[in-house]
Amino acid sequence: MNYLYEAGDMLNNPVECFRYDTRTQIFPVRPHWHYYMEIIYMLEGSAEMRGGSKSCFISEKEMIVFHPKVVHSIFSADGRPLLYEVVKLDISRMNITASYSPKLRSIFRSAEKGGADIVFTADETEKIGAADIFSRCISEINTRKYGFDLVISSELYRLLIGMIRCWQDKGFVIGSDAFAEDSRLDIYSITEYIDENMSRSIKVSEIAEACGMSYPYFAKKFLAIYGKTCKEYIEEMRICKAEEFLAFTDFDLNYISQETGFSDCSHMIKSFRQYRGTTPGHYRRKKSGQNQK
Repeated sequence: MNYLYEAGDMLNNPVECFRYDTRTQIFPVRPHWHYYMEIIYMLEGSAEMRGGSKSCFISEKEMIVFHPKVVHSIFSADGRPLLYEVVKLDISRMNITASYSPKLRSIFRSAEKGGADIVFTADETEKIGAADIFSRCISEINTRKYGFDLVISSELYRLLIGMIRCWQDKGFVIGSDAFAEDSRLDIYSITEYIDENMSRSIKVSEIAEACGMSYPYFAKKFLAIYGKTCKEYIEEMRICKAEEFLAFTDFDLNYISQETGFSDCSHMIKSFRQYRGTTPGHYRRKKSGQNQK
């Protein structure tokens, strides 16, 4: 099945939001799979969506969800062009939840195992507010103004919780299996653990142990799934967090290096230059000029 795999930079880009017009982009979308959850909202046309062993038809204002690792494809139902909006997300990174509830990744795994509907009707998407959510997410990811990631996250929580409520209206119950899933860490959800512990000196051996894997096996598996080593991922995530501090605050480099988990300021500067080809100071000045325009 590996030849169907669609690579994606899920580590650096846990969320992708875009509009797809089959008149100008590659179509049909041939069978493929990835580690993202993919949610599609139809704007124009009628499509045949194939996911796993199921074939579904959706029309304007309807929505479909493809769970992670499910082989899926998209075709026009009548030969006419399609226009639809797409959100692809790493459900494991959506880790804010109420104290009384399992994590969203656990609830969605439970829904998938329980056979919850993957298609949402026009009435259901209107109740969720899907049209506005998709439009807002796409706009935010394209403009990338201050706080865009927070806005996208809040909109996606609206979307995901709305989907769960639709399932509950049809009898879906968040049961003990979802709560049990919360305590499990595997190679596909370990990024959540890494993100939560990024600011300290977290070691790959510790992460492998949390996954219940030997260091060599974990390292090999991580590289195969995410396309980079776990150590590279941690370093890049620290750079990304440093970029946010540099672009949107006036904290000095020593403070930023401490908050992002670097051993010291010189380590951050060296890594920043290696990954971004410039110094933190130059990056801040450039961003400051852009923000003032």
